[in-house]
Amino acid sequence: MPSLGGDRWVLSLKRTSGDPAVRLICFPYAGGSPDLFRSWAGAVGDRVELLAVALPGRGRRIREPLYQDWETLLADTFAALSPYLQEPHAFYGHSFGGRLAYELAHLTAVRHPGRTRHLFVSGCRSPDVPQARPYLHQLSETAFRDALREMGGTPAEVLDNRVMMRLLLPTVRSDIRLAELWEDRHSKGVDVKLTAMYGREDHIDGRASMRGWRSYTNRECELIEMPGGHFFLETHRRTLLNVINERLGVQDA
Repeated sequence: MPSLGGDRWVLSLKRTSGDPAVRLICFPYAGGSPDLFRSWAGAVGDRVELLAVALPGRGRRIREPLYQDWETLLADTFAALSPYLQEPHAFYGHSFGGRLAYELAHLTAVRHPGRTRHLFVSGCRSPDVPQARPYLHQLSETAFRDALREMGGTPAEVLDNRVMMRLLLPTVRSDIRLAELWEDRHSKGVDVKLTAMYGREDHIDGRASMRGWRSYTNRECELIEMPGGHFFLETHRRTLLNVINERLGVQDA
């Protein structure tokens, strides 16, 4: 088992007393910190090891260069995660993180076949759905800030803090750019069970944007409606984790 100590890429949020049944690796939304998954530690199953991926541009990696293309982002992220992928694991990603989780499921299938037990994507359009225009990442700073406010997810006190936004905006814009330019990169889907979840009131990536996920796995796929809007992973955390625990077969939380 790899050391989870000083890894700048991986934040260890929960270990298990014995060998874990599965390792749940989580990817945040655009600009999101892995810390948003800290509250999950007490709600996932006892035999689930919980990890979150820390990308450049946030937290202790705030000064590191941001990624400009998917190829480099995926290569570096996969290299960093590879030691953690040799044991049974599942991926969860929301919005931008859902895209990243899906791409890594493809890479893992080649290098560590059969190790990915489940793929969870939420608030994330399927690869066949065109990105809505105009692109948010091309907006002026004022318009971009207004768009973030309308989306929700970023507290008003952060949006209104010039110092914090000066640090945060480049990261959010970079992630959203990658998310908006993302398209179908593969000739076939993943060979992994897939659960796609959307918010009932999500006007960004709701049911119409996510129903196409059924075509992107060779295994079982389910589309689940959740209460709330685009950021239901925060507003309805318990409901989301009930789904994850049940699908992982660890309903002992």
